[in-house]
Amino acid sequence: MSITRAAMRHCLAQAWSPLAEMPLPDGRRADIMAITARGDVVIIEAKSGPRDFLTDQKWPSYRAWCDRLYFAVDLDFPQALLPEPVGLLVVDGREASLCREAPTHALAPARRRVLLMRFAMLAGRRLAAEQDPWGAEELRLALRAE
Repeated sequence: MSITRAAMRHCLAQAWSPLAEMPLPDGRRADIMAITARGDVVIIEAKSGPRDFLTDQKWPSYRAWCDRLYFAVDLDFPQALLPEPVGLLVVDGREASLCREAPTHALAPARRRVLLMRFAMLAGRRLAAEQDPWGAEELRLALRAE
Protein backbone atom coordinates (compact mmCIF):
# COMPACT_ATOMS: atom_id res chain seq x y z
CA MET A 1 0.00 0.00 0.00
CA SER A 2 2.88 2.40 0.74
CA ILE A 3 4.24 1.89 -2.79
CA THR A 4 0.83 2.68 -4.27
CA ARG A 5 0.44 5.79 -2.12
CA ALA A 6 3.87 7.11 -3.10
CA ALA A 7 3.19 6.40 -6.78
CA MET A 8 -0.12 8.26 -6.54
CA ARG A 9 1.69 11.23 -4.96
CA HIS A 10 4.07 11.14 -7.93
CA CYS A 11 1.09 11.25 -10.29
CA LEU A 12 -0.37 14.26 -8.48
CA ALA A 13 3.02 16.03 -8.58
CA GLN A 14 3.00 15.54 -12.37
CA ALA A 15 -0.53 17.05 -12.56
CA TRP A 16 -1.95 13.63 -13.44
CA SER A 17 -5.27 12.40 -12.03
CA PRO A 18 -4.79 8.93 -10.49
CA LEU A 19 -7.31 6.29 -9.42
CA ALA A 20 -6.28 3.21 -7.47
CA GLU A 21 -7.77 -0.22 -8.15
CA MET A 22 -9.11 0.66 -11.60
CA PRO A 23 -11.16 -2.15 -13.20
CA LEU A 24 -10.28 -2.70 -16.86
CA PRO A 25 -12.66 -3.82 -19.60
CA ASP A 26 -10.94 -7.24 -19.79
CA GLY A 27 -11.83 -8.01 -16.15
CA ARG A 28 -8.37 -7.27 -14.75
CA ARG A 29 -7.65 -4.45 -12.33
CA ALA A 30 -4.82 -1.92 -12.58
CA ASP A 31 -3.16 -0.88 -9.33
CA ILE A 32 -3.22 2.73 -10.53
CA MET A 33 -4.60 4.34 -13.67
CA ALA A 34 -3.86 8.00 -14.24
CA ILE A 35 -4.93 10.49 -16.86
CA THR A 36 -2.31 13.07 -17.84
CA ALA A 37 -2.97 16.70 -18.71
CA ARG A 38 -2.63 15.69 -22.40
CA GLY A 39 -5.24 12.98 -21.99
CA ASP A 40 -2.79 10.07 -22.05
CA VAL A 41 -3.74 6.98 -20.08
CA VAL A 42 -1.02 5.71 -17.75
CA ILE A 43 -1.06 2.46 -15.77
CA ILE A 44 1.26 1.93 -12.82
CA GLU A 45 1.70 -1.59 -11.50
CA ALA A 46 2.98 -1.62 -7.90
CA LYS A 47 5.26 -4.52 -6.99
CA SER A 48 6.00 -5.23 -3.34
CA GLY A 49 8.94 -7.53 -4.02
CA PRO A 50 10.53 -10.04 -6.39
CA ARG A 51 8.02 -12.80 -5.58
CA ASP A 52 5.12 -10.44 -6.37
CA PHE A 53 6.68 -9.66 -9.75
CA LEU A 54 7.72 -13.22 -10.63
CA THR A 55 4.31 -14.74 -9.82
CA ASP A 56 2.38 -12.02 -11.69
CA GLN A 57 1.88 -13.05 -15.29
CA LYS A 58 -0.88 -10.55 -16.04
CA TRP A 59 1.06 -7.28 -16.25
CA PRO A 60 1.86 -7.58 -20.02
CA SER A 61 -1.90 -7.43 -20.76
CA TYR A 62 -2.06 -3.94 -19.20
CA ARG A 63 -0.18 -2.48 -22.16
CA ALA A 64 -3.33 -2.88 -24.27
CA TRP A 65 -5.16 -0.47 -21.91
CA CYS A 66 -2.72 2.43 -21.65
CA ASP A 67 -0.45 4.76 -23.55
CA ARG A 68 2.36 4.21 -21.03
CA LEU A 69 3.02 1.44 -18.51
CA TYR A 70 5.18 1.76 -15.38
CA PHE A 71 6.25 -0.40 -12.47
CA ALA A 72 6.51 1.16 -9.02
CA VAL A 73 8.90 -0.62 -6.65
CA ASP A 74 10.72 0.21 -3.43
CA LEU A 75 14.45 0.94 -3.15
CA ASP A 76 15.31 -2.66 -2.21
CA PHE A 77 13.65 -4.21 -5.26
CA PRO A 78 16.19 -5.88 -7.63
CA GLN A 79 15.53 -3.71 -10.68
CA ALA A 80 17.36 -6.11 -13.01
CA LEU A 81 14.25 -8.35 -12.81
CA LEU A 82 12.08 -5.72 -14.48
CA PRO A 83 11.77 -5.65 -18.28
CA GLU A 84 13.30 -2.69 -20.11
CA PRO A 85 10.34 -1.57 -22.24
CA VAL A 86 8.37 -0.54 -19.13
CA GLY A 87 8.79 2.70 -17.19
CA LEU A 88 10.05 2.63 -13.61
CA LEU A 89 9.20 4.57 -10.47
CA VAL A 90 11.31 3.88 -7.38
CA VAL A 91 9.74 4.58 -4.01
CA ASP A 92 11.72 5.86 -1.04
CA GLY A 93 9.43 6.31 1.93
CA ARG A 94 6.54 8.51 0.85
CA GLU A 95 8.16 9.74 -2.36
CA ALA A 96 8.50 8.13 -5.79
CA SER A 97 11.12 9.12 -8.35
CA LEU A 98 11.03 8.50 -12.05
CA CYS A 99 14.00 6.28 -12.92
CA ARG A 100 12.99 5.24 -16.42
CA GLU A 101 10.43 6.81 -18.72
CA ALA A 102 7.89 4.44 -20.26
CA PRO A 103 7.74 4.13 -24.04
CA THR A 104 4.52 5.41 -25.57
CA HIS A 105 2.11 3.01 -27.28
CA ALA A 106 -0.77 5.20 -28.42
CA LEU A 107 -4.24 3.84 -27.74
CA ALA A 108 -6.81 3.68 -30.51
CA PRO A 109 -9.31 6.56 -30.17
CA ALA A 110 -12.27 4.24 -29.49
CA ARG A 111 -10.40 2.40 -26.73
CA ARG A 112 -9.25 5.71 -25.22
CA ARG A 113 -12.87 6.92 -25.11
CA VAL A 114 -14.03 3.73 -23.36
CA LEU A 115 -11.26 4.05 -20.77
CA LEU A 116 -11.87 7.74 -20.15
CA MET A 117 -15.59 7.08 -19.64
CA ARG A 118 -14.90 4.21 -17.21
CA PHE A 119 -12.38 6.37 -15.38
CA ALA A 120 -14.80 9.31 -15.08
CA MET A 121 -17.70 7.12 -13.96
CA LEU A 122 -15.63 5.39 -11.27
CA ALA A 123 -14.14 8.68 -10.05
CA GLY A 124 -17.63 10.20 -9.83
CA ARG A 125 -19.03 7.21 -7.91
CA ARG A 126 -16.10 7.25 -5.48
CA LEU A 127 -16.47 10.97 -4.89
CA ALA A 128 -20.23 10.64 -4.34
CA ALA A 129 -19.66 7.77 -1.89
CA GLU A 130 -17.13 9.89 -0.01
CA GLN A 131 -19.60 12.77 0.17
CA ASP A 132 -22.50 10.53 1.27
CA PRO A 133 -21.19 7.24 2.67
CA TRP A 134 -24.58 6.23 4.12
CA GLY A 135 -26.36 6.74 0.81
CA ALA A 136 -23.70 4.76 -1.02
CA GLU A 137 -23.99 1.90 1.48
CA GLU A 138 -27.79 1.87 1.18
CA LEU A 139 -27.53 1.69 -2.60
CA ARG A 140 -24.91 -1.04 -2.43
CA LEU A 141 -27.12 -3.12 -0.14
CA ALA A 142 -30.18 -2.54 -2.32
CA LEU A 143 -28.32 -3.63 -5.45
CA ARG A 144 -26.96 -6.67 -3.63
CA ALA A 145 -30.48 -7.74 -2.63
CA GLU A 146 -31.68 -7.72 -6.25
